[in-house]
Parts: sequence; C-alpha cells; structure tokens
Amino acid sequence: MGFKESIENLRSLDAQTLLRDFRGLDPNDPGQWPLLPRVAALVGVFLLIVVGGWWFDWSDQLTQLDTKQQEELTLKDDWVAKKRQAVNLPEYKRQLSEIDRQFGALLKQLPNRSEIESLLADINQAGLGRGLQFELFKPGSEAMKDFYAELPIAVRVTGGYHDLGEFVGDVAQMPRIVTLNDIAIEAQKDGGLKFDATAVTYRYLDDDEVAKLRKEKAKEKAGK
Repeated sequence: MGFKESIENLRSLDAQTLLRDFRGLDPNDPGQWPLLPRVAALVGVFLLIVVGGWWFDWSDQLTQLDTKQQEELTLKDDWVAKKRQAVNLPEYKRQLSEIDRQFGALLKQLPNRSEIESLLADINQAGLGRGLQFELFKPGSEAMKDFYAELPIAVRVTGGYHDLGEFVGDVAQMPRIVTLNDIAIEAQKDGGLKFDATAVTYRYLDDDEVAKLRKEKAKEKAGK
C-alpha cells in the first residue's frame, strides 16, 4: 500500500467517523452526544447569538455611535468658534462702540423737524451769497424711510461758472447732509449758466413718527 492510498483511507475513515458521530443524535439529550457534534452545536449557537445580536441590537447601536460621533465633531467646531469669539470679545466690543460713535456722529448731521426750515434758509443763503439768482426753490413731499425722511428740493439758479462751483462746494460743506442729484447745466445767452438740480436733505424721525411708520408697515404686511 502506497502513501497516497494510506492518506485516502485516513480521509475516508475520518469522513465515516464524522458521519457516524452525527447520526442518531438525540435532540433531547445533547449531553450524550459525541464531542464533535457538541462542539459544532456550540459554535452554531454562538454564531446565531452573534448574528442575532448584530441584527437586533448592535447595528442600531453602531448607527447611534456614528450619529453621536458626528454630533461630537459639530459640538467641537461650535466650541472652537465660540472660544474664538470669546477671545476676540474685547475687540468686538471696541468695534461696536466705534460703530455706535460713528452712527451717532452721522445722526447729528440729520436735522430734526424744527431745524429743516433753518437748513432750507441756509441753502438759499448759500446761493445768494455767491451772487446767484434763484428762479426756483421748491421743497417737495417727504419720503419716509426706516428712521429718517428724505426731503427733495427742486432748485434752479443762474449765474457764472465759478459762482455755481462755489455754491456746490458750500452745499457739500454744510454741517447737515445735503446731496445734489439730477444736475443739469445749460448755457445762457448772456454767457452765464442755468443750473437745475434736486437738492435732497434728510432728517431723522422722532419716536412718535418711527412708531407710526412701523404700525403702517405692519398693517401693510398683514394686508398682504
């Protein structure tokens, strides 16, 4: 008998032994089973427990773990951002204070209702002081904004080139904000110029006007 035949016989014997061990097993008395079936049964039960645990519990726990890890990253990013803000808080406060100061300075350049008449007189006087002749000086209707109102003034004056230039410079240097829009200049037969423009000045609204404006806007929104 050669070596190969011996190996085949051993394999055949093992297969026969395995088949014999697994035949006629009493499911009611696993304690009397041969060693190999008992080991196989234990391995099978273990695999069932692992698969069942994965299917019914562990997969959900891993999903929750994934979610919690993502939440942890988000919280870390939020914490870093808030820490950066906390570190820069004094600088933010300084910038806010500077913005408030600048806004207050700009607000002071807006006349209130009682100062509008004197401002109109200042614009008129600026033209007359430069030797210009007013052909039209007509305030229009106010346009209400969030906290201020725009007052357009139709202006038409005639005079020399240099006088008109100095008048525009005077208006620009007024302590109150006045802008010149829609400017049109036309030459006159006498060598002078006709200057048409819309001067727009601004005034801030008092508390009652702001409250009234907000109520009107709220009604408009409700109507829509």
